[in-house]
Parts: sequence; C-alpha cells; structure tokens
Amino acid sequence: MNFLETAILIFIGSFLLTYLTIPKIIGVVLYKRLMDSPNKRSSHTVQTPSLGGAAFYYTLIMGFFFISSWDTNNQAIHIIPGLTILFIIGLKDDLVVLSPGSKLIAQLVAVSFVVVSNEFTIHSLNGFFNIDEIPYYIYFAIAVFIMITIINSYNLIDGIDGLASIVGIVILIIYTTIFYLTKEYFYALITISLNACLLAFFGYNVSSNKKIFMGDTGSLIVGFIISIMTLKFLALKPSSSTELPFILENIPLIAISILIVPLFDTARVFTIRIANKKSPFSPDRNHTHHVLIDYWGLSHKQASFLIGGFNIIFVMLFIILGSTTKNLLLVITLLVTIIVLSFIFFKYNYNFKTLKQKILFKRKVKAIKKNLSKKRKKSKPKK
Repeated sequence: MNFLETAILIFIGSFLLTYLTIPKIIGVVLYKRLMDSPNKRSSHTVQTPSLGGAAFYYTLIMGFFFISSWDTNNQAIHIIPGLTILFIIGLKDDLVVLSPGSKLIAQLVAVSFVVVSNEFTIHSLNGFFNIDEIPYYIYFAIAVFIMITIINSYNLIDGIDGLASIVGIVILIIYTTIFYLTKEYFYALITISLNACLLAFFGYNVSSNKKIFMGDTGSLIVGFIISIMTLKFLALKPSSSTELPFILENIPLIAISILIVPLFDTARVFTIRIANKKSPFSPDRNHTHHVLIDYWGLSHKQASFLIGGFNIIFVMLFIILGSTTKNLLLVITLLVTIIVLSFIFFKYNYNFKTLKQKILFKRKVKAIKKNLSKKRKKSKPKK
C-alpha cells in the first residue's frame, strides 16, 4: 500500500472512530455527571460535557498500529509513553483539578521520552544567525523548553468553542505538507490522523445540542503531538529538506510563524498577569480570544475563524518571504507583527475587576434595551 492510500484510510478511519464514539463519551459524562461547570471566567453559561479528548488518545493509539510499517526508525516507542502520561494527567485534571506544578512535572517526564531519541536531536541550525553545531546539552535544554512551551501554549488557547480545533487543524495541515515534501511519511500520517480527530470533534464542539469540550485530556495530547512535530521540523537535515519551498536556515522562523497564535497569546497573558502582580498561571479572561468576544463583540465561531485565518495568512507570508530572503527581513517582519498585535490587544484595560464590570454593564444595557423594545411592542395600538 502506497502513502496516498494509507493516508486516505488513516484519515477516514480516524475521523469515523472519533465521530462515532464522541456521542458515547457524552452519554457517559452526562450519566456520571462529570460536566464542566461554568465559573466567572468561563465563556459558556451552562454545564457542558468535557473529556472529548479521550477520543483523540485511543484513535491515535490505534492509528500507530495501522501505520507501524511506516515507522522505520521505531519512533512510536518514544511517543506513546509520553502520550499516555499526558492523557492520564489531562483526564485527572478534568475530573479533579491539579496544581500547575503537578502538571509541569508530568509534562517534563512525558517530553523526556521524546528528546532522548536521536530522531529528534537538533544537531545544527543550518546557519541561522551563523549557528551551525549545537552541543547535545544545549539541544536537550532547548528541546525540553520548546516542547513544554508549545504544550502549555496550546492548552491556554482552548477557551472558546472551535478555537483549539481550528488552530490545531491549521498547524497540522502545514506540518503534514512539510513532512510529505521531506518524505517523512510516518510523521505526516500521525498529523493526518490527529487532524481527522479534530475535524470530527469540531462539529460537536460548536454544536448547540451535542456540545462537548476537549478538556485538558485533549489539549495536552494535541499540544504534545504539535510539539513533537515542531521538534522534528527543527531537526530536519539538509539531505531531507531539498523540496521545501523556503531556505533551510529559515526553519526556526517558519516554526515560530506556524505557532504564532498560541505563542503570542501565551506571551501576552503572562505579561499582563505579571504586570498585575499575579502568577503567570492564574486564570483570567485576558486571552486574545476573550478580547475578541468581550470587547469586539464577536461570536465564538467568528473569533475562532478570524484567528485561524490570521494563522494561515501569517504562515503563507513567512513561507513566501523565506523562499528568497534570509534571516534579517523575516526577523523584522516578525517583530513588526508582534508590535502591531501588541498595540491592538494591549490598549485595553485588562484589570480583571474592571473587565468584569464592563461585561456586566454591557449585559445590563442589553437587558434594558430588550425590555424597552418589549414595552414599545406592547404599547403599539392594535389595528
């Protein structure tokens, strides 16, 4: 069976398995009363089933079995242990809230299985800012930092309906294309399988009557797979990357462009929290998607598609620039984008109490307008 046939089968199988089993998960969650209850920072107002990410785990595990013939370097043995650890931790966090410290320790253990593999070792940055050889101890520290950052960044953007799915789909499509062009077919098949999961999940996540959240069970798994793909992307050798549509030494900047949404949002909320003398991990409504909903008045779907569309455009821009331009122009473009985004999103007052007051005030104004409209309709003389 060739790659295209395998890819089609793994996509259809993963999609159907996720799509058909999520209703079963919803049924169990409702029966056992394991719903996610809204609080002062939630974007939902009613109890909603969580644990949708459980479907991702067993779909991926089954997927590894069917694509094992493409795993020529036995890398599944480095991925599955970490995947299992994060699934268990995510499941426990969805049922019994864990401290950030406990989750961080579990993540460190999970990523250690991956970074010790030679397949993911970054030996060189191929001349990026004149950096060629990288000592192993520096690689190890950088790799752990990259994976932990991506896992938590993706986890943090899972705050409104559809956003984590759309951003994940965009990122995974890009990595599928990259690994197909570089003939890293095993990794391309993993991204195809997970993308099918997200597409199947998306319909339920934005549904009005069969809604379910992926929860930490899902976001940690998706973030973990994305972090693995990022590490593999950075570890590509010159011999395997001749078909890429951009200069090899631009790979670090292309990777940042692919992950711009979760990375920017995480940097932004951490800065705001620290500026407000709070823990970087303290929950609030300071995320980019909350701004689009609370201040700009967008719906969950509109905000999710807007952010996803920006991600696609930004990556395409960097790929086009990276095909002919070396580091400097790309760095300038990245800095200008960050400055513009910071200006747009930092100009609001993000003090939580003030934000809460503004949201309550808007709701009161809407309620008053609604009551006035009803009174006017009643006061109109009947013909």
